[in-house]
Amino acid sequence: MKLSTRSREYIIPEYSLTGDLLSFLTCNLQYRYQNKGNLPPSMPVQLWFGEFIHGALEEAFLKWKKYSNADKLVFPWNWEEEIKPIEDLITGRLKVKGLNPPYEYVNNYGPNDNIYSARLERSINLWGPHLFPLIEDTEVLIKGLRPMNYENGRSDYYSINGVVDVLSSKMVDKFYQKTNNNPFQQTLDDYFNLSQTNSIISYLYNNDEFKKLLDDELNEYEIIIDYKGMRRPSAPSKDELMEIQSLMERGTLFDSEEYEKYKVWIQHEWQILTYAWLRKNQENLDKPIVGIIFYLNELVPSNDDLKAIKEDLLNNQTDISLNQILAEDWERLRNWNEDSEIAIHRDLSDKFKMDRSIRIINVEEELIGNSLDQFDNVVNDIESSLIKEMNGCKIKDAWKAEAEDRTCSACDFRTFCNKKKDQESENKQVFTIP
Repeated sequence: MKLSTRSREYIIPEYSLTGDLLSFLTCNLQYRYQNKGNLPPSMPVQLWFGEFIHGALEEAFLKWKKYSNADKLVFPWNWEEEIKPIEDLITGRLKVKGLNPPYEYVNNYGPNDNIYSARLERSINLWGPHLFPLIEDTEVLIKGLRPMNYENGRSDYYSINGVVDVLSSKMVDKFYQKTNNNPFQQTLDDYFNLSQTNSIISYLYNNDEFKKLLDDELNEYEIIIDYKGMRRPSAPSKDELMEIQSLMERGTLFDSEEYEKYKVWIQHEWQILTYAWLRKNQENLDKPIVGIIFYLNELVPSNDDLKAIKEDLLNNQTDISLNQILAEDWERLRNWNEDSEIAIHRDLSDKFKMDRSIRIINVEEELIGNSLDQFDNVVNDIESSLIKEMNGCKIKDAWKAEAEDRTCSACDFRTFCNKKKDQESENKQVFTIP
């Protein structure tokens, strides 16, 4: 009797939009050590805060939802009574996962003493009253398959996934009816008279491209939500944006000066558009027409954040230009002594912070196609580096060390990566014969 042999193992590689693709774009080599080598950073502040803010906002929404039909929790929430128990719960969960909070969080507990608690408190109390009533579902896992274009890849396809919160026209309808006792409103474009009481709807109403999308008279649609524990990145002007789109079409974007200046802004748009594609391809689901990113650091900016905001405004590298902000906000920021330890973020208006915190990204088929193409290229680069290493190439030769100085300064691997050596050789004085 002839026994059949076991078939060759076939694995479809799975990539997370944030944990893999955006991490790889931040630095190839750092991604290899942290994600593929399971070498966690010694001080994972950015990773910890990202998980912390996502988990805490989800728990805050669930808490609000629990009491929304009876004794509704009135905003603003008291930190000691309402928010601190959420922080304790989430920090405990993260410790189990090996993610410990930074020392300045532990040693200075509370929103008056540490910036992490302050950002969570402001996120809940500034955005919560407007966001929570519109949410239909939180922490939704979305997955899909893409063809693997890399010829020598490990599979013909790769899996891509992400996690989002979802707003729907149905939930806005319910919120509107509860507020106005009007059963005749059917879609989001009918709720604009609610913009005086809901800031998110007001921002949507003032977005010209979003209003054009509503001309299709869609009965039901969705809005995808993501949160970023970072400041609003530098943004291109309209002319620069047209050049970026042209470079994408020609396939030369990654080598351009425009990409280096605005890559975080560009990558976040790709992320939202890819989320929209994944969500749209799930069965029996509404069509996502808009994505919203909340840059939560803008609600309580650090001194470094304020320096970057001021620089972006002066260099016209932001989509929130000088003529869109209140004169008193710009006056405070312009006259601020950057060497001072005074926290002027408390003097800036809530309007300034919320304007900079929210970013609306419109979902269009052509833009989705471009974003998928770009991420396909990123997966090809990851697969290429993996294959090189599997074939015997040294890690530092298979994976490029290309990151911003700010990323390098906080990286545990900076002492032995190729970029560090290259920088030292550039700065080293060349010996010459007199």
